[in-house]
Amino acid sequence: MSTSSPPLPVAQSGDDAETVARRCLAEGGRLAMERFRQPQSVSVKGRGNLVTQVDLAIETYIERTLAEEFPEHAILSEESNPSVSDLKGWMWVVDPLDGTRNYVSGIPFFCINVALCFGGETVAGWTYDPVHDELFWSKAGAGAWVNDQPARVSKKTSVQSSVIGFDMGYDDTRAALMLDLMGALWPGMQAIRIPGSAALGLAYAACGRYDLFTHNLLYPWDLAPGILLVREAGGVITDREGGAITLYSEGAIAGGPSVHEDFLRLAAGRPWRDEQPVRRV
Repeated sequence: MSTSSPPLPVAQSGDDAETVARRCLAEGGRLAMERFRQPQSVSVKGRGNLVTQVDLAIETYIERTLAEEFPEHAILSEESNPSVSDLKGWMWVVDPLDGTRNYVSGIPFFCINVALCFGGETVAGWTYDPVHDELFWSKAGAGAWVNDQPARVSKKTSVQSSVIGFDMGYDDTRAALMLDLMGALWPGMQAIRIPGSAALGLAYAACGRYDLFTHNLLYPWDLAPGILLVREAGGVITDREGGAITLYSEGAIAGGPSVHEDFLRLAAGRPWRDEQPVRRV
C-alpha cells in the first residue's frame, strides 16, 4: 500500500467518501432485496454470465450518486464502464451485483462491491451482503471489519487443516484447471466450498470463514475491496503465481499467511495455470 495516498476526499454534499459509499450500498441492497426471487429480465453475456435489470438499476444509482458527489473522479464499473482506469488519481470501482448467477437462481449469496482507489491502489473498500446485512469494510491503516466487529484471517497453518474456497469464473479452460488442482489436492483439506461470488469469497477469507480462497480469473470490480480487506485483516493476497497482486491481476490466492504459503507449496508444478492470457469480457 502506498504511503502517499491523500486523506479520503469530501463529497460535493459535504459528506465524506465513506458516508457516500455506505449510502450507495444501502440503496443498492434495498433494490436487490426488493426484487430478489421476483421475475427478472435477464441478458446473457456468456455461459453462466448473466446481467439483470437489478444489476443495471443498482449500477445506475451508484454511478449517478458518485458522479454527482465526486465529479472529478473516474468510475470503473462492470456493466457500463468496464475499461476506464485512472492509475494516477481517484477512481471508484463498482460491481453492482456480484453473484448474479446465484441471484437469478434464488440462491441467497450475492453482494455489492464498492472501492475507492488512488494511484491504482485500494484505499477503502466495502463489500455488502444484503441477505445477511453484513458489511465487510476496510480503510488503509484502519483494519478490516464485519459491521462493527474486527475481522482477522485464519490462523490455520496448513491446507490439510483448512476449509478452501474457490470459484470457477467464465473461462472454461481456467475453470477446468482449477477443478483439476482441487481434485489433485483432495482429500487433503477439511472441506471445499464454491460460493459463486468471488467478492464474498475474498471477504470470507478476510474474516477467517474460509481459511483460503482462490480464483483463476478475476476483474478489478471483483478484487478491489478484497485486496485491502485481506491485507488489513492480517492476511496475504497474491496473484495466482504468488506474485504481487494489482487491480488488474487475472487471479488471486488469499488467506492466512501460513495456509497461503502451504497452498503455494502444494500447487507448485501442478497444471492449474495456463500461460495464455484470457480475453476478459
